[in-house]
Amino acid sequence: MDADDVVTRGGSRVSEAGAGWHCGTPARHAELPDGVQRFSWRHPRVLWRSRNDVIAKVFGDPSHAMRRKWVATLAERDADPAFTIVREQPEFSFLLLGDTGEGDRSQYAVVPPMLAVGADTDFMVVCSDVIYPAGELDGYPGKFFRPYADYQAPIYAIPGNHDWYDGLTGFMRVFCDVTGDAEPPPWRGPLGPLLRRLWWRPGPAAAATLAEVGKWRADERRHPFQPGPYWAVDTPSLRIVGIDTGITGGIDRDQAAWLRRVSAGDKPKLLVTGKPLYVDDSSRPGPIEGGGTIDEIVRDPDHHYVAAIGGDIHNYQRYPVPVGDRVIQYVVSGGGGAFMHATHTIPKTTVVDEGGFRCYPLRGDSLSRYSRLYGRWTRLSRLFELTPAEAARVVSHRLGMPTTRPDGGVSPRPSLRARLVAVLLGVPRRHRHRPRLLRLPVRRLPQRFRSELADWDRPPFFKNFLRVNVTETELTIRCYGVTGCGENELDPPCEDEVTISLR
Repeated sequence: MDADDVVTRGGSRVSEAGAGWHCGTPARHAELPDGVQRFSWRHPRVLWRSRNDVIAKVFGDPSHAMRRKWVATLAERDADPAFTIVREQPEFSFLLLGDTGEGDRSQYAVVPPMLAVGADTDFMVVCSDVIYPAGELDGYPGKFFRPYADYQAPIYAIPGNHDWYDGLTGFMRVFCDVTGDAEPPPWRGPLGPLLRRLWWRPGPAAAATLAEVGKWRADERRHPFQPGPYWAVDTPSLRIVGIDTGITGGIDRDQAAWLRRVSAGDKPKLLVTGKPLYVDDSSRPGPIEGGGTIDEIVRDPDHHYVAAIGGDIHNYQRYPVPVGDRVIQYVVSGGGGAFMHATHTIPKTTVVDEGGFRCYPLRGDSLSRYSRLYGRWTRLSRLFELTPAEAARVVSHRLGMPTTRPDGGVSPRPSLRARLVAVLLGVPRRHRHRPRLLRLPVRRLPQRFRSELADWDRPPFFKNFLRVNVTETELTIRCYGVTGCGENELDPPCEDEVTISLR
């Protein structure tokens, strides 16, 4: 099978039951473990503790300077400047989860199917946002240690923007065994003192947390030291390169120089990044401090990248992008536990042919899920709520393309009510270039008001994780859907599969 061949078995592309709309039995996620608090983005305190995101985007991302300080601290410990983990096996497998750390039912629901599919894998990678809302060390017991306690292999991680809100102190303590305070944000000028005062900083970690961190770190076989906030795993058949994109999606000069060094050579490479390079039918190449982009390094034919996987966006998307005489698979995998970002707002794709594009949840399932939420909030269920079949039909109508699975007998032309709901909830038209005044207002609202506040803790969850298998000749990426239904818990549906030649 070459890079353009895709196999999907069961799941949402086949039936509504496979998508999780008709749960037959309860799943193990029904009750949270003792001591784990419920998490909600609707709580003002949670949003206030996430304010560093807004500050960084408006006044400049301080993570470049703060990262250099952490790397200097690692150098004082005589850490390997190559930041490389060497594994001798030419054939291996690993799990990849993105944006995991809410610590609620939807995160815990991912664990049983993940262990059912990946208990035999050689390691796991958490790709972005290990701990919400602000990366604090006190979040690790309930949002990292306990959920993955039964996974028996090493876990590596790439920090996401939320992990940076505490200056990366929690992340560096857990994964790199580095203690100390984060470097203060380096803002200058008359607003500098005010911004540093507004910047959220965590308080001292609880004694119980420090004890759990020490216990976790003591198991060096399962939890070896990670060489830094960015790293490479080098094997005889594939080099996996993980980069730290800070808060706003860029990398600093020093990390860029390291990235170019580890990207050199004929060995095939897979990039893992906190921010995706292609998402929502658009390119986000990732700026490099001083000039250039991350994607330029990935696309360079001398570097031999075959795929790039990013978190941050909480769903699954895959774009097989032609680059010269080859295809690079650009993947979004951020559905490991956090609230779901809508897919029904993704237009008919232009960066790749729509027939090669994959997403999970399907656009129609996303629209149906959001229509039910808006119906409940507004108490206008009779207006808003669309069945999965109705939602699939109206998405098909607006985007001008066939439905993915059978529509269950819905009339070819969607009802006026369904078309109204699609407009209100942001389903784009097939023609992307329309006058600015006619653009959908819901689609242009900030994500916080469309997705974070639309978090839910009942099936279908539409979470996902990846299992990646590597042989000497092939790399296979499988996306598994997590519905939250008992019948899918130990046999999760494979929502997408792609095999890439490493020759």
